[in-house]
Amino acid sequence: MNYLFLPIALFFGLIILISAFFIVKQQTAAIVERFGRFEAIRHSGLRIKIPLVDRIAGRLSLKIQQLDVIVETKTLDDVFVRLKVSVQYKVIRDKVYDAFYKLDYPHDQITSYVFDVVRAEVPKMKLDDVFVKKDDIAIAVKTELNDAMIDYGYDIIKTLVTDIDPDAQVKAAMNRINASEREKIAAQYEGDAARILIVEKAKAEAESKRLQGQGIADQRREIARGLEESVEVLNRVGINSQEASALIVVTQHYDTLQSLGEETNSNLILLPNAPQAGSNMLNDMVASFAASNQIGEAMKEAKKKGK
Repeated sequence: MNYLFLPIALFFGLIILISAFFIVKQQTAAIVERFGRFEAIRHSGLRIKIPLVDRIAGRLSLKIQQLDVIVETKTLDDVFVRLKVSVQYKVIRDKVYDAFYKLDYPHDQITSYVFDVVRAEVPKMKLDDVFVKKDDIAIAVKTELNDAMIDYGYDIIKTLVTDIDPDAQVKAAMNRINASEREKIAAQYEGDAARILIVEKAKAEAESKRLQGQGIADQRREIARGLEESVEVLNRVGINSQEASALIVVTQHYDTLQSLGEETNSNLILLPNAPQAGSNMLNDMVASFAASNQIGEAMKEAKKKGK
């Protein structure tokens, strides 16, 4: 019997000895209790506890953790908006006891403070200000959380407002406003472009008219110079200025008639320009019609006699 009891005793003794050792991972704190009472905090490495007397009540991570809280609230201009607040926090190494024993649900505690601060700050702002001053909201949340959670062993590293989501109808209206503003700006640019084109076209036309007038003036100046030279040449051969002017006018008249004659598709009719020209032309037309009628009658009489 002694030989059977000894292996069993050694087996249980080995189990008890092994249970005295435990390992704590890096950036982790283990809370050791003795008969239900806090005994010690053990950090990373191979640790020892009294078997059957001490137990590991729990472990806390000392890493930075993140909690995302979504809060729905109303702005000053009565727009409902959903904000996503990301809280980055960690357990203070020297206050593991407070973090483990003072709070059962730290996430719920942090969430409550986030709701309280956001619903106190956002209703003071208009929707546009919420987008612009989101950092102010984050700072207010961090300040409130630090003051409240430091006594529980938690350090708030950073708070961020990572998303602002207004009601769908409000977003659609904002998009329409933005589109209208952009269309207005585009129309202004198009109007400016059209006005510039009109101004530049007017400048071009004015410059064209100026150059055209300058060309006509130069042409007339050259004509006058040519006439002057012609008169001087005629004066040298004994023709006085009055006769020279008449000769030049007649020459230009026949030059004009020659130019008109060379134009095959011209419909120009030359009429006399004397004061009595209209009356004479009318008399000539009446006489022509009368003569035509007499010639027609004579031809008819001749045909009758010939028969």
